[in-house]
Amino acid sequence: MKRNLAPVHPGEILREDYIKERGLTVTEVAKGIGIARANLSAVVNERAGISPELAVKLSEAFGNTAQFWVNLQKNYELWHAEKKVNRALIQHFTMPDRGLQPA
Repeated sequence: MKRNLAPVHPGEILREDYIKERGLTVTEVAKGIGIARANLSAVVNERAGISPELAVKLSEAFGNTAQFWVNLQKNYELWHAEKKVNRALIQHFTMPDRGLQPA
């Protein structure tokens, strides 16, 4: 059975599984990865997403991949886009049937 639950915001994962789990503060992590505390705070408080540049910095800091962080963000955004877009209003553009071409 497919559930309709939204994926967790990547900022929540960063906050709970990486910052709190290690006993760190947002200020320490922001300083350690070279970004403004306000910018990291916006991510962990789910007001901003994880950019590719931030993904690279987080991967280096926490020993995982940038792709991990990018995928969290992409999955979160895509789920919300799927809920927002009314597919019934989208026009389909198909390739014309050209039949078999003679050899």
